[in-house]
Amino acid sequence: MAGFWTGAAALVTAGRRGRRWPQPLMRSVALWTVKHVPHYSRRYLVASRTLCSAGYDSNEKTFDKILIANRGEIACRVIKTCKKMGIKTVAIHSDVDASSVHVKMADEAVCVGPAPTSKSYLNMDAIMDAVRNTRAQAVHPGYGFLSENKEFAKCLAAEDVIFIGPDTHAIQAMGDKIESKLLAKKAKVNTIPGFDGVVKDADEAVRIAREIGYPVMIKASAGGGGKGMRIAWDDEETRDGFRFSSQEAASSFGDDRLLIEKFIDNPRHIEIQVLGDKHGNALWLNERECSIQRRNQKVVEEAPSIFLDSETRRAMGEQAVALAKAVNYSSAGTVEFLVDSKKNFYFLEMNTRLQVEHPVTECITGLDLVQEMIRVAKGYPLRHKQADIPINGWAVECRVYAEDPYKSFGLPSVGRLSQYEEPIRLPGVRVDSGIQPGSDISIYYDPMISKLITYGSDRTEALKRMEDALDNYVIRGVTHNIALLREVIINSRFIEGNINTKFLSDVYPDGFKGHQLTETERNQFLAVASSLFVASQLRAQHFQDHGNSRVPIVKPQVASWELSVKLHDEIHTVIASKSGPTFSVEVDGSKLNVTSTWNLASPLLSVNVDGTQRTIQYKVRILTKLAAELHKFMLEKAAEDTSSILRSPMPGVVVAISVKPGDLVAEGQEICVIEAMKMQNSMTAGKTGKVKSVHCKAGDTVGEGDLLVELE
Repeated sequence: MAGFWTGAAALVTAGRRGRRWPQPLMRSVALWTVKHVPHYSRRYLVASRTLCSAGYDSNEKTFDKILIANRGEIACRVIKTCKKMGIKTVAIHSDVDASSVHVKMADEAVCVGPAPTSKSYLNMDAIMDAVRNTRAQAVHPGYGFLSENKEFAKCLAAEDVIFIGPDTHAIQAMGDKIESKLLAKKAKVNTIPGFDGVVKDADEAVRIAREIGYPVMIKASAGGGGKGMRIAWDDEETRDGFRFSSQEAASSFGDDRLLIEKFIDNPRHIEIQVLGDKHGNALWLNERECSIQRRNQKVVEEAPSIFLDSETRRAMGEQAVALAKAVNYSSAGTVEFLVDSKKNFYFLEMNTRLQVEHPVTECITGLDLVQEMIRVAKGYPLRHKQADIPINGWAVECRVYAEDPYKSFGLPSVGRLSQYEEPIRLPGVRVDSGIQPGSDISIYYDPMISKLITYGSDRTEALKRMEDALDNYVIRGVTHNIALLREVIINSRFIEGNINTKFLSDVYPDGFKGHQLTETERNQFLAVASSLFVASQLRAQHFQDHGNSRVPIVKPQVASWELSVKLHDEIHTVIASKSGPTFSVEVDGSKLNVTSTWNLASPLLSVNVDGTQRTIQYKVRILTKLAAELHKFMLEKAAEDTSSILRSPMPGVVVAISVKPGDLVAEGQEICVIEAMKMQNSMTAGKTGKVKSVHCKAGDTVGEGDLLVELE
């Protein structure tokens, strides 16, 4: 299974049966290494399925050309629907995105500036020039960037260009968290206790937090997507939260206003998809369960929610529609709620745009939300009544990120995708992505690789298909979070539906460590690893030239092989014999049969272990016998003393340096701030001491592991 082999390394030592390596040599010889084999599944499925059944009326005219003011997977998603509707598309891009997938998919493309978002995807002047020069009739903003910026919508209106989203009044009213809360109260929507105004400074934030009572949530008034949000449990955290949230809000949204409200501990995050038109009609398209989060950003979503009953669903849906109608909402939008254990629900915010997780709603309703947004923007009335909206089946979405899940559940990773294969051949699988083999994951943008969606007749089937899809997803070149995603969906608490927004920290209080192998899983792993080792060596014999000096590690005409496998600092004796495509393997007294086609050129290999089908990914490192014997003389690299130094835990940009040489710092004191993929991270001192040297300055780009500050 995917998580079973995450982070595992097996060192395999080969010898002929009856001959054993001396114990010291056996510990050091490493003839073959399985490094990070993350995917291991029960089934191997080969089929495909279309997940959206929405129809397109060719006689219903909308727009000739639409510009997509976004990038990545959401730009690709919008382009796909436009193509089906016969609409030409214009992509915008930064200079580093010139070869991106969304640029290649569009009919036209315009560069709007350099890599930083403030100079490209948030550059309204450049984007407006692109609209004029391409004569686009409408603009779809996607999500993030300018999608909830009323000034951008006003600029488009001044040019008689349609903004595919709500009008500026709704954007202003719902995009402003303070105003939206007041409107929600007026519309009789349940709201969270808090301060209904703009927080002026850190001192006022502390005063308000004390009045409300800790813990409190500090969040950007114009924000969303988890950015500009901090939970504070005391005065100090409130001051820090005010500073970081305002900086993130200014960077991400161009608006640093903040609000403070009571933080509801251990809630579920459940949202209602709404859809309105310009004729006064509005619908609620059921709910999405979005409680699995890290750093206030969603990781796993599903529709419907296993927690809601029909009565609560209807009440939430009706309140969401009441709020939409209160601002004459005309487009797709989402009303987010926090729901406690007794099914009491409280308005959190309304996002006046298409949500990242919209595909799960499309799967269970059969609607194409991008198509509906385009229709509404053109002025058509909704085609459906509330009674027409179904819940057909179950859908689950996993956000696949270029992140290291072993660091705070996911610190950003950058790099180039050396190999990339999506599991779209499997039934009930949809992948929304904007990358391809060779694509770069940079520090400038969100680290999302794709949205992986599976659909089934019920939750059990949808989760099983997700398990298989994660197992069959090939991503090489960057660190990714598939191991964490897989552990979540097979976790017993998640399967039972016993979840909340603190799920990850509750289940993994010491951080994510990967899957812990059971004895059966361990033996299967060792058996497959040993079989792969011998298969790879036997294959090498077919390429051996009698005239060269290459000598295979495994001798021909051998009936069986005795192997010593090192796994997690333990040595296991394994005996393998081969008959046709099947290896009979004895592992610590247990006998297993491993069968496969042994197509070692494929990044995915289907194997059968005693009747159980598995899909594996693997990497191998083969040494000659001489090299293996000399390996014991290699000195191990001494662990670095990190108490006196501060290294960057991720690639990013230095936003601020809080110290200088000679300063005295206390343990836990902030040293500097690193911004990575639009999130700011405070770096603190590991001990009390004096600053010896500072190796960076504000504005510097740093890589993972780069030295930032030294203490004496």
